[in-house]
Amino acid sequence: MPLIPEEPQIHESAQGPRVTPASGRTAPTPRPVPGPRPAAPPRPGRPGPVRPMPAQRTPREPVVATPGPSAKPAAPAAVTPQIQLVPASADGALDAAEEAVDLLLESGRAPGEVLVVTTGDPHPWAAHELSFGEAAYWAQHDAGDDVFYTDAAAVRRAASRPVVVVAVNGGSGEAAAAALPLALGRAGALLIVCGDPQQINSVLAAGV
Repeated sequence: MPLIPEEPQIHESAQGPRVTPASGRTAPTPRPVPGPRPAAPPRPGRPGPVRPMPAQRTPREPVVATPGPSAKPAAPAAVTPQIQLVPASADGALDAAEEAVDLLLESGRAPGEVLVVTTGDPHPWAAHELSFGEAAYWAQHDAGDDVFYTDAAAVRRAASRPVVVVAVNGGSGEAAAAALPLALGRAGALLIVCGDPQQINSVLAAGV
């Protein structure tokens, strides 16, 4: 059908030049406009932002310590035993000492840790054991597996024990004054004195 001149037909070329792709090449895909990149999600097991890797350090040669003169260990400080006073009369001092021994054993002290010293009459156990001779008597002391009873005159021969109990059950004041310093020297941790408080305090005040 012939075209009417009053109505010209618009060709496709009127929309602008059209680029025909060359044979064998595809048209390039449009690239997106670069914008801000989303933050990378944290790695599983490591919450929080990812820390940068530390820079490598040059391995250092191990330092070999030069042995010097060995220092002598310091001598342990002397431990002052604790002193406990149990008020008792001369007649009741031995019973008070027995009660103190029972409390010590009940609290967990081993029998071989306790030494009992009398200033007056010897303890009945000591008197009984001495009847078999001093050798057998002191052999039990050396065994160290039970409470040992001795008098003030023989306390110098007794070895040190953690706890020493003194029964001021008579004897002269000089005997008690001499027995307390010796008993204190034999006590490793605790000295218990059963007797007249005035007499004991006078001895303690004199420098025991």
